Amino acid sequence: MLNPTLPSEALPQDFLTALQERLGERLTMALAHRQQHGRDESPFDVAPPAAVVFAESAEDVAFVLAQAHAHQVPVIPYGAGTSLEGHLLAVQGGISLDLSRMKQILAVHAQDLTVTVQAGVTRHQLNAELRHAGLFFPIDPGADATLGGMAATRASGTNAVRYGTMRENVLGLKLLSAQGQEVRTGSRARKSSAGYDLTRLFVGSEGTLGVITELTLRVYPLPEALSAAICFFPSIDAAVQTAMLIIQLGVPIARCELLDAHAIRAVNAHDKLGLREAPMLLMEFHGSPASVEEQARTVQELAREQGGEDFEWATTPEARSRLWAARHHAYLSALQTKPGCRCVTTDTCVPISHLAEIINESVREAQVSGLDHFIVGHVGDGNFHMGYLIDPALPAERETAERLSQQMVARALRLGGTCTGEHGIGLHKQDFLLEELGEAAVAMMRSLKQALDPQNIMNPGKIFRL
Repeated sequence: MLNPTLPSEALPQDFLTALQERLGERLTMALAHRQQHGRDESPFDVAPPAAVVFAESAEDVAFVLAQAHAHQVPVIPYGAGTSLEGHLLAVQGGISLDLSRMKQILAVHAQDLTVTVQAGVTRHQLNAELRHAGLFFPIDPGADATLGGMAATRASGTNAVRYGTMRENVLGLKLLSAQGQEVRTGSRARKSSAGYDLTRLFVGSEGTLGVITELTLRVYPLPEALSAAICFFPSIDAAVQTAMLIIQLGVPIARCELLDAHAIRAVNAHDKLGLREAPMLLMEFHGSPASVEEQARTVQELAREQGGEDFEWATTPEARSRLWAARHHAYLSALQTKPGCRCVTTDTCVPISHLAEIINESVREAQVSGLDHFIVGHVGDGNFHMGYLIDPALPAERETAERLSQQMVARALRLGGTCTGEHGIGLHKQDFLLEELGEAAVAMMRSLKQALDPQNIMNPGKIFRL
């Protein structure tokens, strides 16, 4: 029996009956499940979905979508729940469609450097499997997100400066349309000129056009040698200038991450690292032993020219993992510095030549506001994140954080950048999208949405308003 925590009138009874007959207990209206699936890492508070469905196959997804289309019920695809811009929130009610149980690695083609997986496979799960074949999947957004969710939000992360984003690493998809029809896009071939690039249309669509159930991805040989290094700087500007020089000189660095003093203080408290509380670059080099040594030597010289000091190396897997775990914990570590707080995060990406300018001005504004904040950034590709820690009981703090975020995005757009480098639009950045691309481009997106999802059941209310 369904848990009657929510009145059955919230969803059509025929719809509920059809789903219950097929799915049994995998359809739930229990409040705990609904709340879990109705909350992400954004600062928004929205009522949870009316029900949660746990899909275990593409056939399950097709059935649910066909029923939802017939009864005009909104469907919100769900992976791991780690998005930051309100992508998962049930702003128009409906059901959350959880794909996390679809976690089969279907094929590893080591000679072709491709892999095919179900949408619920996580990046940690995939890399644990690939390690035995001497391969790895490089896209690393920090959280152990599902690959379907990573494709839907066009994720990137710490390795993007060398290996690109999900856009460059998804070769093909299997997906279900809003009506429940299976569609295949792309193939295992490295390139194609066959018709419209539907793969790229769905990578970054944030669940608004259909549901990704299967992905074919590029993978890479594990580097022969890896080395990580940290270096501290007298100012954020000096650290950013070093990152800019590294890229402009063509050093093939794999990772180049910035943490400001506030982020370092937070990870020190969380992970007991004892790092110097000053702006820091955390870098990683991949290649042959000789090339890694050469890259590192070049970067060390560039850092010294900008006042960088306390250059430290981590060459063992344990030491590297400890440093990168601290970087990935920066967000949660920062939340713990202000108990009960929420975080308004925004990310922008600008041409590398303007990176120092936008970070310096954004830091100055945050300091003047008096709001607690921290910076982490994939500065090797011009992308950085500002997190503003707010007391949810104080509306003035939320207003200040939103104002600072708006000013930062406006600055990025003036400098030829984008309102979001990797978080996506979701609920939070719809006005910024319009400002960045203009009404004609957004109108074209609306036309695509209406053509593929005429009843607007796929994650409605996200990316733009209809």
